[in-house]
Amino acid sequence: MKRRIDKSESKATAAGKSQRTGRHKSKDLNVQSSLKQIGTPLLILHAEDDPIVPFIMAKELYSTAKNAQKSDKRVKLILFESSLGYVHNGLYKDPRLPDFISSEFKHGFLKVDHFMHCLPVPQWLEHAASNAKYTDEEEVVLWMNTVGPYHNRQETYKYFSLPFCVGTKKTISHYHETLGEALQGVELEFSGLDIKYKVEVLQKTYCDIDLDKAKRDAFVYAIKNHYWYQMYIDDLPIWGIVGEADENGEDHYLWTYKKLEIGYNGDRIVDVNLTSEGKVKLVPNTKIPMSYSVKWKKSDVKFEDRFDKYLDPSFFQHRIHWFSIFNSFMMVIFLVGLVSMILMRTLRKDYARYSKEEEMDDMDRDLGDEYGWKQVHGDVFRPSSHPLIFSSLIGSGCQIFSVSFIVIVLAMIEDLYTERGSMLSTAIFVYAATSPVNGYFGGSLYAKQGGRRWIKQMFIGAFLIPAMVCGTAFFINFIAIYYHASRAIPFGTMVAVCCICFFVILPLNLVGTILGRNLSGQPNFPCRVNAVPRPIPEKKWFMEPAVIVCLGGILPFGSIFIEMYFIFTSFWAYKIYYVYGFMMLVLVILCIVTVCVTIVCTYFLLNAEDYRWQWTSFLSAASTAVYVYMYSFYYYFFKTKMYGLFQTSFYFGYMAVFSTSLGIMCGAVGYMGTSAFVRKIYTNVKID
Repeated sequence: MKRRIDKSESKATAAGKSQRTGRHKSKDLNVQSSLKQIGTPLLILHAEDDPIVPFIMAKELYSTAKNAQKSDKRVKLILFESSLGYVHNGLYKDPRLPDFISSEFKHGFLKVDHFMHCLPVPQWLEHAASNAKYTDEEEVVLWMNTVGPYHNRQETYKYFSLPFCVGTKKTISHYHETLGEALQGVELEFSGLDIKYKVEVLQKTYCDIDLDKAKRDAFVYAIKNHYWYQMYIDDLPIWGIVGEADENGEDHYLWTYKKLEIGYNGDRIVDVNLTSEGKVKLVPNTKIPMSYSVKWKKSDVKFEDRFDKYLDPSFFQHRIHWFSIFNSFMMVIFLVGLVSMILMRTLRKDYARYSKEEEMDDMDRDLGDEYGWKQVHGDVFRPSSHPLIFSSLIGSGCQIFSVSFIVIVLAMIEDLYTERGSMLSTAIFVYAATSPVNGYFGGSLYAKQGGRRWIKQMFIGAFLIPAMVCGTAFFINFIAIYYHASRAIPFGTMVAVCCICFFVILPLNLVGTILGRNLSGQPNFPCRVNAVPRPIPEKKWFMEPAVIVCLGGILPFGSIFIEMYFIFTSFWAYKIYYVYGFMMLVLVILCIVTVCVTIVCTYFLLNAEDYRWQWTSFLSAASTAVYVYMYSFYYYFFKTKMYGLFQTSFYFGYMAVFSTSLGIMCGAVGYMGTSAFVRKIYTNVKID
């Protein structure tokens, strides 16, 4: 490449496929003007992600670059990683730039405004290569992901942790994962197989395994534990079994021949299939040849529909699933009707009785039989015990609800299940972005209850959920490191998560807290709070708060437990959850049922002249988490074949996190609904 590329010839360089960490921000974000100014030859740089440029820019620029490369051979598509580069005096420098590029740019400098990164923070739109268009004979990369026991889905290891040999092609060494992929244990490594678009390869040996006793023992252990492996071609997953044993379990055989059949539609890959053949007996001190073949076939499958083959409509859209949704919906109608009937009729009688009492003189009123929820009007708005913890839980629950709602909506719109790690990346991004919700509701509630240590409350609210999740992950990470599993979270990923907590979540939570304290932090209760707390009379055992808390979660759990089975099967087994419309409906049903149940429980509690309704309403709704966690035990022992310390710890550890988060969300929803109900009934009653 002898011709210099300057400003007049190229005004934009684009990133093709995203990598893991972006550090350098573009100064030229105007895509349309950049596209108009692209000249030839064009230098396309494979860079890393930048949380500024929308994904559509990457698609347009990358498509333009590919088309320019087709029409003009002078256009060069240069792939390199930029994680070691840096900006100095307005110039971008990367010490690893290939020599032939460095010769054109003195000392390896590229101007920043010529350098554009193409990945947004919401990584549900990640991987431009998943939309890649190929030209004939263009390289197609086969990535090797992980290997592990079939019954333990989360117990995975690097593919080459087994003594497989590597192909001879060495152009690509390692794929850098996104945040979501790193947290989920994705370990993509180049297979070394030479695959070109629409170029068929007959059975070809790519390497030999020198099988000594140690390697044989490793393969035998893998076969006994039903190890399977996962590969990717153009972001399409492929699965294969390592080997099998004979009927007696004495001899073990390794599959040595990977037979790939790739479907294409025009210039895109739409289907990939793997057939394992070449069963070879494992005998020590022998040489086992590993081979592969590639067959290309034309397919009518549209690129947008290529992931449909991995879905299971017969499972997720089974009539039992529909029936459970219908059953939950009928429960909602019944509960709403029951609550409306009971409360409206009962409250009407209460209002009539209280109005009649107001017409009595003092003597008649003293002789009258006063009872009911009106008698605690001077204590019902008394601050809850432990207001700092209580307000932090309410704020966190409101944030979890916001995250759940937004992520489900995005999943319905964007098909997040088609991208590795995109669901987790999206959840992390949305959680960080909704931190003001936590601060607003938690801070305002704490201010209303007269709390003065608002900074401490803000810190607790901001780090309550992250500390719980990170603490569990930290414990499980020790076990993963001991097992040398791919689920072991890299140190760099830990640092990234900590930075998100301290530099994104905490400041946004502070903003929400300040807004909440100033906009809705003033106590505006309809009743004054008495200086001396009213004694709580004795009541029947089933009206005790502890009993109400235990029983309060039964109906909310009953409205979601069928959906829990489908969600658990998707995460812990080998199904891909895609019916997010069902999940949204179940979330709405859960919230309605939770509010109805907590309102009824609170009404009977207040009618028993017990004004400790704040924690009772929260915990009665949050007890749903206990039933979900109990159901997870049933699912583990009767619906799975998991085994081993790592998988068991992973399962029950993260199920505890899931159940606790669900409980906090339900508790916040129940409290918010009950709070509105309590405020309403005491607003409509005349208090002396």
